[in-house]
Amino acid sequence: MVSPNRTCLPMAKLMLRRTHNRQSHDHVSLAILARIGAGLSMAIMSAFAKAAGAAGAEPGEILFFRSALALPVILLWVVIGPGLAALRTSRPKAHLSRAAIGLCSMTVMFYALSLLPLAEAITIFFIAPLTATCLAALLLGDRVGIHRWLAIGMGFVGVIIVTQPGASTSHVPLFGIAMAVLGALLMSGVTITLRQLGTTENEAATVFWFTVTGTFVMGCVYPLFYHPHAPTTWLLLAGVGASGAVIQITSTVSLRLAPVSLTAPFDYLQLFWATLIGWLIWAELPAFSTMIGGVLIAGAGLYTFYRERLHRQTIAEEATPLN
Repeated sequence: MVSPNRTCLPMAKLMLRRTHNRQSHDHVSLAILARIGAGLSMAIMSAFAKAAGAAGAEPGEILFFRSALALPVILLWVVIGPGLAALRTSRPKAHLSRAAIGLCSMTVMFYALSLLPLAEAITIFFIAPLTATCLAALLLGDRVGIHRWLAIGMGFVGVIIVTQPGASTSHVPLFGIAMAVLGALLMSGVTITLRQLGTTENEAATVFWFTVTGTFVMGCVYPLFYHPHAPTTWLLLAGVGASGAVIQITSTVSLRLAPVSLTAPFDYLQLFWATLIGWLIWAELPAFSTMIGGVLIAGAGLYTFYRERLHRQTIAEEATPLN
């Protein structure tokens, strides 16, 4: 006669495994939704920043509101979620470096948004994952194979198609292109510093101290930028801060629930959001060259993520001892 305990034990293990798989699937689904929300919020924040700049707000002023109005939202999220203990850090200098690069990047990007159509600006910003791969190879010694180098090359071909440098009929100003490319390069530096911080720091600490630093630094220089605005401009600046807070919270939640290699490809939905918002608000439709170049940039980025995921799987398999 078979013991009931022996019969129930395999069934219990099977049920636990199914429950674990279902929970893992739910976590990935929530992570993807959070990442999509972050991308949509990024497109909305870019639209708010572009509109505020057109209404007379300076890039430094926009950046101050981006940090100052996001701070109470992020602090509330920390208190409700991971708790104030998560804000402890043993690497204040690393946080300052991340903040310095991030503030420079956002300032340049906000300036580029004032010069370029929304879809074109965000398309160029998407070279950041490609240039981050280059920097990781140069600064961190990451191994980058021929496949990823080819993808990076394809992405830069896409940038050339979007910008059409030297063309007399180019629909985007050269200086705006330069600012967008510089902003993307600086954002690559942010990616590198976040990777280094992520080895020891809680995600909440990284988000919080960046926002605190941005609020303090930009608050000190805000008197240099301040001038009166119409009520609608103040609302636009408030929109920048609110959407910025949503970006940081949803991005952090996404990173906590699933690996970035699974969720990052959904960032490219920003190209759709930016095109839709640009059409609805400014009646801007991207040029055919922008659509072709955007496809190449997005394809290069997606392929880079795919190869990165394969690379990490190979490393994990090699590190797993054989039984």
